[in-house]
Amino acid sequence: MTDYRFIRYDVSEYIARITLDRERYRNVQSTELLHELDHAIRRAGADIAVRVIVLFAVGDHFSAGHDLGTPEEMAWREQNPMQEGTRGFYDRTWSLYVDMHLAWRNVGKPMLAAVQGYCIFGGWMVASTADIIFAADDAMFLGSLFQYFAIPYDIHPRRAKELLFQGRFINGAQACELGLVNRAVARAGLEGETMAYARDVAQNDPFEMRMIKLAVNQAQDQQGFTAFIHAAHSMYMLNRTGEKDPDYAVKVPEGRRRPMVQVALERYRQEQARVKV
Repeated sequence: MTDYRFIRYDVSEYIARITLDRERYRNVQSTELLHELDHAIRRAGADIAVRVIVLFAVGDHFSAGHDLGTPEEMAWREQNPMQEGTRGFYDRTWSLYVDMHLAWRNVGKPMLAAVQGYCIFGGWMVASTADIIFAADDAMFLGSLFQYFAIPYDIHPRRAKELLFQGRFINGAQACELGLVNRAVARAGLEGETMAYARDVAQNDPFEMRMIKLAVNQAQDQQGFTAFIHAAHSMYMLNRTGEKDPDYAVKVPEGRRRPMVQVALERYRQEQARVKV
């Protein structure tokens, strides 16, 4: 696979730029996009001409999350049916979000993510696999108990609980304060500052950078990171099943939007309305 439909890939100055390219749908992550992203990250990881990987996204938003039903996604699912029921859903989510995301986290080169606009659920997951995250001031992160649940390692557990219990958006500056991102920058300067940092890192010895990354990742693994990701996926599965209970407390919106995304959007609109008063 060298021709991609939903991402862009180019290499220069020892840097592989991988760009999500579904602007029409706010870069929601179709199954094909995730497979292409997986191929591109592994390709960059194996390329001796690449020392740093940078994730970008076209348009106003990094990613509005998972693709819940665009025509392209539905056509792919029709052509690639999965096993019905819990077994099929478990296999799909484990393959796409546990195996793939752990592989991205462990790619043997520094990986950066530049985040603007929506970074919801699946967007957060992809960004969190990066070693370094730069966020624009217009970034809007929304987390949950999702399939690759690295949040308790990215944010102090008490702050993570505070955020997730409410189910609310945080902007780039708040994400930086919480430790999720490394730098919050003006939207106009996001690409320039990210690339300047990438070029600086690319001047270093790639094997040394690989060993540094491995050592830091292993420090987290000694604390149980990978085992926790595996266990949290089961909690995600149980939580997703609980959303279908008749006494589920949150109103389920019409269409395909997840209930807690709707709650977060409504809360954000209310906050914005208060600010304007």
